[in-house]
Parts: sequence; C-alpha cells; structure tokens
Amino acid sequence: MIGRLRGTLLDKQPPWLVVDVAGVGYELEASMTTLVALPAAGESVTLYTHLTVRDDAHLLYGFVRDQERTLFRALIKVNGVGPKLALAILSGMDENAFRRCVLDDDVKSLTRLPGVGKKTAERLIIEMRDRFPHWEAPEPGVAGPEGTAPSGEPRQDPLADAEAALVSLGYKPAEAARMLAGLEGEDSTEAMIKAALSRRMAG
Repeated sequence: MIGRLRGTLLDKQPPWLVVDVAGVGYELEASMTTLVALPAAGESVTLYTHLTVRDDAHLLYGFVRDQERTLFRALIKVNGVGPKLALAILSGMDENAFRRCVLDDDVKSLTRLPGVGKKTAERLIIEMRDRFPHWEAPEPGVAGPEGTAPSGEPRQDPLADAEAALVSLGYKPAEAARMLAGLEGEDSTEAMIKAALSRRMAG
C-alpha cells in the first residue's frame, strides 16, 4: 500500500496531477479541494494517498490533508458511493462542512453535489453519522498559494480545462458551463473551479 508521497509536482490538470518521486512520475487523481491547495508545478509537495486495486487498473488518489483521506475512505464504504462520487463530494465541500451537513441532517446542501440525489444524501447522513473520526479543525495556512500558474507551457484554454474538470466530477456540460459563466477573469483553472463550486453550493 502506498500511503504517502513526497516529491516534486510536475503537472496538475484537474482532476489529475503528476508527482515526481526519485525519478518516478506518479499519476494521482485528487479532489478540487486538494488541487487548489497545491503550489505551482516545480514545487515540492507531500500528499497522503489511497491506492485502489482493480482487475483492470491500479488507481492512486492524493490528498493534501490526512483528514481528507480519512473521510474519503469512510465515504467509499457507504453503499453506492465509489471513489468518483467521494471525490465529487470532497470537491464540493471540505471535511468540516460535510460533517455539519450530516450532523444537521442537511439533505438540501448535499443534493447540490453532483451525483447526490435525495436518497443518496439521506443514506450518507444515516451511514456517516457514526463514522466520523475525531479530528481537529484544519490548521490555518495549510493551503498552498492559490491562483499560481503552473510552470512550463501556458494552458491554451483554462476555461475549457475547468469545464472538463467539472464534467469529470459528474456535472453535466451545460451545468458546468453555467457554473463557470462570468469567471473568465480568474487567473487559473483551479481558481475558476473553486469559484464555480462555491457558487454552486451557495445555491
């Protein structure tokens, strides 16, 4: 089991990133919460990881905080929730926001997440209520610099990259386009995604 990686961030194209560890490039999938917290390409990063082994692939998921990984692991144990939906949930809200939704029986906020209907939201609340680890609130300053453009070749169309990332999370193309409307002025793909998700959760 690969539990943690420390190396150089080579690239991030939501929802994917590549980390070089002693000459080996590890490709990981991550939530938007983790992606916006990462520094620019070329910087050193440490990620907590979760490895899923399937018959057709070995999939590695990366998290900037151990708490986020812990919640991811709890989520994929819920009936009907796989890694893709778990990442979508973590992209739409952080661990503490999700915990508040569960403890407050806030079905409405959960159903704003892609792939989460009313029945799934209710199941999440019921099954997750007793699964929360005893974690502390995230330490301030854990996030890396936001809006920093990665080194290397400039992205040709960051808006298209942001839309593709939202679609990969489960949003329909038309919905992703609406979420990103008017955000062309943001200075990075990650910033666009973060703003779009915040707008969506605000209703």
